[in-house]
Amino acid sequence: MRLTALAASLLLASSVHAADTVKVGFLSTLSGPGAGLGVDIRDGFQLAMKQLNGKLGNLPAEVLIADDQQKPDVAKQEAEKFLKKDKVDFMTGIVFSNIMLAVGPQAFDAKTYYISANAGPSQYAGEQCNPFFFNVAWQNDNLHEAMGKYVQDKGFNNVVVVTPNYPGGKDAVSGFKRYYKGKSEEIYTKLGQLDYAAELAQIRAIKPDALFFFLPGGMGINFVKQFVAAGLSRDIQLFAPGFSADEDVIKAVGAPMLGMFNSSHWAHDFNNPENKRFVADFEKEYGRLPSLYASQGYDAAMLINAAVRDVKGNLSDKAALQKALEAKKFKSVRGDFKFNSNHYPVQNYVLRVIGNDAQGRVTNKTMGTIFTNHADAYVSQCKMK
Repeated sequence: MRLTALAASLLLASSVHAADTVKVGFLSTLSGPGAGLGVDIRDGFQLAMKQLNGKLGNLPAEVLIADDQQKPDVAKQEAEKFLKKDKVDFMTGIVFSNIMLAVGPQAFDAKTYYISANAGPSQYAGEQCNPFFFNVAWQNDNLHEAMGKYVQDKGFNNVVVVTPNYPGGKDAVSGFKRYYKGKSEEIYTKLGQLDYAAELAQIRAIKPDALFFFLPGGMGINFVKQFVAAGLSRDIQLFAPGFSADEDVIKAVGAPMLGMFNSSHWAHDFNNPENKRFVADFEKEYGRLPSLYASQGYDAAMLINAAVRDVKGNLSDKAALQKALEAKKFKSVRGDFKFNSNHYPVQNYVLRVIGNDAQGRVTNKTMGTIFTNHADAYVSQCKMK
């Protein structure tokens, strides 16, 4: 009887301990050409954890980190480990939409909330929307829509669009052309491609007056360097979504990016208390300006923190947890936003231009608002179960 009682007491203690801990499975691209994006999301998430003293909703938290290597098969293996072995309460971190589409069904089947700090595929905004998926970043099309509207409003009438041939790239073209109605030609590259000699020759032959590109991570860094070196920047105005013209790209490319316009939902010069603290603490912790990827990682952690706090740590009550996530009771570094019925943001999108700041740094400066309270184009297709 003693042994049985002791075993029972140990089992009870174990279950109580597990109920008092929050586990997050952070799966992201931490190696290869897209690694900079995953590292920024991770660093933003970890900064929030430091500010929260290692807790989420006042409960001790464990953040388990894995590298998906930008490979769907690897991502599915790591996700299975998080969900079945580690039994995480939340997942986050994925950069690329093809990875998200591969991993999503595993998380949803396990009834584990996935908080996207970047990937926003149109499928999950529309017909494949799921109550266990929340996105604190954007729907893939949104930044491209904003840039399309700006390019249209400025009267450019011959535009080349360059993007990788994968789901995020297809969403980029759809978004840009939803608002840009002039003449355009599309050039699709391989995902992860770093040499653009053939594409630059095509662009030179087309002779556009503007070029819009979405090339994440090292792809965009190499493209801009090669574009400028080829002399094309003298006659062609460059436009990009914010993530192809953000601080990680600027740091690697430098002065050749001066004068480039881009769209974003966040900037380091946003004047609100949460953003000022985030930017200052990030620079102090990591010695560099944060990117919008870092801001999204930070917001993902803050959303989880608020939801766990609001359900008082009762993570087994999935319905209450969903309501707490939908309520979004935290202050984002981008200012106000709310979740639409498909769990994607309704938010403002701004125009930024790359220039020199007061310290002489090459960086982004906010110029104005393109969209106010902008929703994605797929929400009407979402029938949330």
